[in-house]
Amino acid sequence: MAGVTDRPFRELCLRFGAGMAVSEMMSSNPDLWKTAKSQNRMVHEGESGIRSVQIAGADPKLMAEAAQFSVENGAQIIDINMGCPAKKVNKRLAGSALLQYPHLIEEILRTVVDAVDVPVTLKTRTGWDLENRNCVDIAKLAEQCGIQALALHGRTKAVCTKARQNTITSRQ
Repeated sequence: MAGVTDRPFRELCLRFGAGMAVSEMMSSNPDLWKTAKSQNRMVHEGESGIRSVQIAGADPKLMAEAAQFSVENGAQIIDINMGCPAKKVNKRLAGSALLQYPHLIEEILRTVVDAVDVPVTLKTRTGWDLENRNCVDIAKLAEQCGIQALALHGRTKAVCTKARQNTITSRQ
């Protein structure tokens, strides 16, 4: 949730009882790290609570490097975003667009898990669309790859936030 879960917001959440607050999504593309806005998102030293940094991208090597960079800058957990439905994210084959490519998902998950010595988690959706709900398969794959926790958004990418959550798929 870039632009929402910035450091002051996370600090407020923790102050009022949240057990953990995840950072804004960070692109794995180092060419995008040069802006002041991006640099503010990347440093987590001195933050209170558990520091979880969310990364997004489609290149396994760049994802691993972003995870390593985040750990070097204070991340205690790496959260991989495969749930963002935003067009600007999906057109780069990141976020929920990855749900169409299970082999690439596996490569990203294994590469990131192997690259860092902190827990790696995954945020995803029930699937790309109603005909391609693959969250159960993705969850099993994530477990096999060493993912420590899974956050499931109960909608497909296709419906974004326009429909009620699919609790039947979520229960599986």
